[in-house]
Amino acid sequence: MAPAKRRNVSLAKTAEKSVKKAKIDLNAKVEIILESRKNANDVFDVLEALESEKEKDVGSAVNACSKLFCTLLEKKELFLGKLPEEEEAVSGESSAEEKYQMFMRHRYNSCVELLLEHLRHDLHGVQENALCCLMKFAAAEGKHPLEDLDWTEHYSFPRELLQSVVDRLLSKTTDNSLLISRFQEFLEMDDVRYYVMSSIRENVGKVMDKNKGALLPIFQNNVFTLMSNISIPSQESELTNFMVQQEDKHEDWKAAKLNEHKRVFERMWLGFLKYKLPSNMYKKILVILHDSILPHMSKPTLMIDFLTAAYEVGGAISLLALNGLFVLIHQHNLDYPDFYKKLYNLLEPSVFHVKYRARFFHLANLFLSSSHLPVYLVAAFAKRLARLALTAPPTALLIVLPFIYNLIRRHPSCRVLIHKPTTEGEVLEDPYLMDEEDPVQCRALESSLWEIKTLQKHYHPDVAKTAMAINTPLSGKEDDIDEVLEITTHELMERDLKKSQIKNIALEFEIATELLKGGGNVLGQHFCLD
Repeated sequence: MAPAKRRNVSLAKTAEKSVKKAKIDLNAKVEIILESRKNANDVFDVLEALESEKEKDVGSAVNACSKLFCTLLEKKELFLGKLPEEEEAVSGESSAEEKYQMFMRHRYNSCVELLLEHLRHDLHGVQENALCCLMKFAAAEGKHPLEDLDWTEHYSFPRELLQSVVDRLLSKTTDNSLLISRFQEFLEMDDVRYYVMSSIRENVGKVMDKNKGALLPIFQNNVFTLMSNISIPSQESELTNFMVQQEDKHEDWKAAKLNEHKRVFERMWLGFLKYKLPSNMYKKILVILHDSILPHMSKPTLMIDFLTAAYEVGGAISLLALNGLFVLIHQHNLDYPDFYKKLYNLLEPSVFHVKYRARFFHLANLFLSSSHLPVYLVAAFAKRLARLALTAPPTALLIVLPFIYNLIRRHPSCRVLIHKPTTEGEVLEDPYLMDEEDPVQCRALESSLWEIKTLQKHYHPDVAKTAMAINTPLSGKEDDIDEVLEITTHELMERDLKKSQIKNIALEFEIATELLKGGGNVLGQHFCLD
């Protein structure tokens, strides 16, 4: 065994030396290329190493390419303007200087293409190295543009290179979530973020139109992952982190204006949402919509169509759409016809079991907080919740009962649901129509909240105690339902177990001081006999 172990160690050392040697060779070649133009052909060795199948070799080649071409860009030794075909460049009448610049520009383009291909590599380490190198090239191109323009009249930014990177990130066949999370670092730069948003919009339109709007789950998930990582500053003074500075005309640059960021952000999201989405994508978008999307749009009301369509879907998606609608209704004066009718129909047994139950009841509480709502509408909500409470789990009942009490407190006219007079011999049949979709026609005001009386005999003591509150006049102060919105069955059980612990009972007693003394003590007599 010992010789084999030594052999393995020897092989490992040899491999490590070969990697170091390759790295040294590449660095040496870069130095030689930069030192003299006679060695320009050595660039092919660097590019060949970039196509290696070994991760460490590729990593060394990426670093070498980064150093080589960033230096050439800085020295302005790459051809500027429209690049001629390579054969034309060699056989043309250009000077030796121009031929060298054209040659190196072609090699730079080849390097960029290889790096873009590496964004699809199987190994994440290679993908990450390629991405970082491409963004270094983008920064270098921003400072030393390859376009032959009058930069006093134009703004310098490597849009084509950034568009190519975005196109590779938004793959149709590979989930790039991990690589996109690495790209998030570059989105912190304001100009990069601005042009990435434009690139996303262009890419989505091109890909989805080509596929005639058909579902592309992997592509759409990559798009959502990239877009959800984009956040817009709240004030223009926060736009200070730029990859490329425009010097004197910086203030007039669109990428330096908050309104332009909002406009591009809005067009990006609207361009994505106008196509058919996978059902799980609706939930992901609606969860972040009110916090991460609507506040950054220049015209949030443009999201009405999307939110209305989502609200009509039903189930959990409708519950989540409430958040966005709440923002538009309360902050942007959206007039949504039959909103309360739709909200009323969302009250189904499943609402107590969905993941977003807490959010739904929080929003429903806000929507029903107005004292100007008609009595029949509030009564309909109270009665429907009471009927659903008969089959609800204890955790839901601890939300529903205080919710109903708060409705009655806000609308004293609904107290008739508690104190419903009856005559002797009257047939006790509930006139409430549970299957009626219109709260106006459900006859809730003709009914009573007998369901709460029934819950006073509930098996869970907390529920029974809460239901008992209806036996006495309700106080003017509303119950804070936020305290119980997030309660889980596990937490409820833990709380009950703690209550059931046997406590020490305080007893008042006299200490027996004469127990073993005196002949009259029976126990003492036994001791004497022994």
